[in-house]
Amino acid sequence: MFAKLGIDQTQSATNPGGNMEGKEVRFGIVNSVLWATVTTAASNGSVNAMHDSFMPLGGLVPMWLMQLGEIIYGGVGSGLYGMLAFVIIAVFVSGLMVGRTPEYLGKKIEAYEMKMASIIILIPVMVVLLGTAVALMTESGRATIFNPSAHGFSEVLYAFSSAGNNNGSAFAGLGANTPFYNIALGIAMFIARYWLAIPVLAIAGSLANKKKVPASAGTLPTHTPLFIVWVIGVIIIVGALSFLPALALGPIVEHLMVFGN
Repeated sequence: MFAKLGIDQTQSATNPGGNMEGKEVRFGIVNSVLWATVTTAASNGSVNAMHDSFMPLGGLVPMWLMQLGEIIYGGVGSGLYGMLAFVIIAVFVSGLMVGRTPEYLGKKIEAYEMKMASIIILIPVMVVLLGTAVALMTESGRATIFNPSAHGFSEVLYAFSSAGNNNGSAFAGLGANTPFYNIALGIAMFIARYWLAIPVLAIAGSLANKKKVPASAGTLPTHTPLFIVWVIGVIIIVGALSFLPALALGPIVEHLMVFGN
């Protein structure tokens, strides 16, 4: 598309080359993409490039990293309890697979902890998806979507993903400074960020009241590479099942629209 417009994409001493729209020329494309990944994988929110200017799949990655709960790099900030929730789910599922009551840090993980961990995972998912649906179904929500088709959908989905998952970055093509979005995104922040504290504290209190169980031959080690891979698999599966349909309506279909011909 750039070639058809006659845009010079050749990298040289005076031209960084490639798609520089929305990028900071001091940093270039590589550092812009790197920072977009870092800032959305953790609860940072700062930007050095406009995420709205990325190509469709380039915008998908920051969005999905937020939707996972910003748990990468050890779960910086609020992502820490999100990572622990995924660990509890991974331990519980693995315990069911081997037919043994799961344990983590010497404490038994039972139905109560699993219910609370499920609530921690489900609350942000419900807030993001329901908020996006309401915005697209109402006239006031659609009024300030300044980009058409799938990209406009992505902007709304990104806004609620960012508000609900403690980030703060945005797809700038959405006019969010309106009464509707100020209220809707504020509600998303209140529910998805603060209500999670209740099940997190419930898990902490439940585990604190349990006696420590000595490790045995049937205890699943949680410090091995195998367990790390297992936790990553659980995170990807849960994240994919939760948000893949919505991402398919936004950046994925936009990618097919751009490059399908």
